[in-house]
Amino acid sequence: MPMPIVNIHEAKTHLSRLIDQAVKGESFIIARAGKPLVRVTAIDSPAGSEIRRIGFMKGQIQVPRDFDRMGAGEIEELFYGERSGGERSSGRSND
Repeated sequence: MPMPIVNIHEAKTHLSRLIDQAVKGESFIIARAGKPLVRVTAIDSPAGSEIRRIGFMKGQIQVPRDFDRMGAGEIEELFYGERSGGERSSGRSND
């Protein structure tokens, strides 16, 4: 369904009603002399191309089983200044 087009005069006359419609997800375009100028859309409603689909990447990525423990040594070192097993950090990289 195409987005409704409203001329500037009509938009000024019926602004409150048009805003209420936009808040409900009914976006519209304001035009001058038939030329579209702006699209009015509620701030919290995503544009059609921005709608997120849950599960759209299913089967395309893999999360490692230990993803929740990745970087645990580095995090522990940041908090406690040492790694598991009692190793103290020298503060220098091994590169």
